[in-house]
Amino acid sequence: MSITVAVMMLLAIGALWPARADEFRLVWADEFDYVGLPDSTHWSYDVGGHGWGNGELQYYTDNRAENARVEEGHLTIEAHRETFGGKTYTSARLVTKGKADFTYGRFEARARLPSGRGTWPAIWMLPTGNSYGDWPDSGEIDIVEHVGFDPDVVHSTVHTRAYYHSIGTQRGRHVDLPTARSEFHTYAIEWTPEEIRGYVDDNHYFTFANERPTDPAADFRQWPFDEPFHLILNVAIGGAWGGQKGVDPDIFPTRLVVDYVRVYEMVDAGVQVEGD
Repeated sequence: MSITVAVMMLLAIGALWPARADEFRLVWADEFDYVGLPDSTHWSYDVGGHGWGNGELQYYTDNRAENARVEEGHLTIEAHRETFGGKTYTSARLVTKGKADFTYGRFEARARLPSGRGTWPAIWMLPTGNSYGDWPDSGEIDIVEHVGFDPDVVHSTVHTRAYYHSIGTQRGRHVDLPTARSEFHTYAIEWTPEEIRGYVDDNHYFTFANERPTDPAADFRQWPFDEPFHLILNVAIGGAWGGQKGVDPDIFPTRLVVDYVRVYEMVDAGVQVEGD
């Protein structure tokens, strides 16, 4: 596809976005309008089975269609119960790190979530450079998370040094969504210098404000969200949260299906897109 045609397609998609058109403009997208492995110009893989800091049970594979593929206009991330890399389960974790990293904007994905006790799908963001230190110092933004033992409840959350689950201060909200596993819904966050807002189907249900502490040295502890972040799509199995009630061995294969992922810039401030 020529650059001219690609730009025209992005502009056309952006013209269809009716909400907050005076603030956001489409700058990056994957519409999954092809067949095969995920587009390597957009996505790479986090690979391995070391538990990912949460005691997760899956091995994340690399360039393996059984775990991540594009077909019929959708990206499918599929978890299997199988022996691989010393683990009992396989899945995939796609990242835009180094290919498209962003500071501020609207980040949106339309997806159908997997079913089954033990699943832990997420569409989320991590800092690319860790300017303020390792997790949670440099922050985390969860656009949507879901755990299979608590079906059809979706969560949007942030993590910082001041606010994270291990010390009981995590900031986030959840909302009941009765068709999260059977229908596509649009999950989004809008990230500005002042706040992070969480949405499902354009319903605003979560806000995390930049409190701007009076001590400049403490700013990052509450608000490290002024540096480039990258997108992550994954299905974890088990783990500290997803595995709290065990894993149902009869649910596999189970899949996260994504219709599209889109990023809109802030028209006034401009989103930084690096590596694209």
